[in-house]
Amino acid sequence: MRIAVTGSIATDHLMTFPGRFTDQLLPDQLDQVSLSFLVDELEIRRGGIAANICFGMGSLGKGSILVGSVGDDFADYRSWLDRHGVDTGSVHVSELHHTARFLCTTDQDQNQIATFYAGAMSEARSIELGPVADRVGGLDLVVVSPNDPEAMLRHTDECRVRGIPFAGDPSQQLARMDGADVRRLIDGGVYLFTNEYEKALCEEKTGWTGEEILSRVGVRVTTLGAKGVVIDRKGEEGLHVPAVSVETVVDPTGVGDAFRAGFLSATAWGLPLERAAQVGNAIAAHALEAAGPQEYTLSRQAFLDRFATAYGTDAAGEVAPHVICPNP
Repeated sequence: MRIAVTGSIATDHLMTFPGRFTDQLLPDQLDQVSLSFLVDELEIRRGGIAANICFGMGSLGKGSILVGSVGDDFADYRSWLDRHGVDTGSVHVSELHHTARFLCTTDQDQNQIATFYAGAMSEARSIELGPVADRVGGLDLVVVSPNDPEAMLRHTDECRVRGIPFAGDPSQQLARMDGADVRRLIDGGVYLFTNEYEKALCEEKTGWTGEEILSRVGVRVTTLGAKGVVIDRKGEEGLHVPAVSVETVVDPTGVGDAFRAGFLSATAWGLPLERAAQVGNAIAAHALEAAGPQEYTLSRQAFLDRFATAYGTDAAGEVAPHVICPNP
């Protein structure tokens, strides 16, 4: 099963300021702020939702096709993804802009000052899926994850025209889209991924009830954080799949992307929806325990042992033949 994942590709520049931002702000000077913070730490992490999903799939041994737009500073990042089983041959390289960047400074009270530079991501709207499909011999599923909004709409429209099944994953872009665009983005998808808040926002913006949305998508997948995930289908009782227990939460960034990676991999393996959600929850737990969305490492045996502890040996036995982690 050939899965193309469209969406953002970015790097996160995370800095730590040992003081408090509030100590530097003067109430009577807020109309002309000019501040500089000397930071103690800088971490540069690979990120972007589409890249995170593809990395997670590769960590399970499932290849995927990454579709997005980057700058000519992408060489090292491309090499990293290539080594983790990601097909980067359809990534567009901008001649004008750098790869998207998220820059964030956090003080000792966990207050943050952040800036997001879209950069090359704005050129994703120029990407056609037809040549991608031709290059790889056809596409069985296109995941439309957060990206330049025009790119997201273009990809869903093209999927409908070409008859390519697609999965809607609007996530944080829901906030900036109007109802007409949200309806256009999700209508006809074989999957719709959201969290609880985004689920409610989808209904509010589209004006559709939950049942009406279920009549327009094949499977609705709603992540519930520590409570796991719920899978809904029209005319069927919802399926709740509990999360995998995590002892120490290190960083929640990219956990939803890791879940999607596991869910999509298991779907591609032909496993039922319950198993797909379980695989998603299992890889999400690994992501929660790592500092960064692509910093976790999956060992095949450790992954299967943890999976068996959470969901039973029979479930692990169904998953085991498909898991081909780079590490034993």
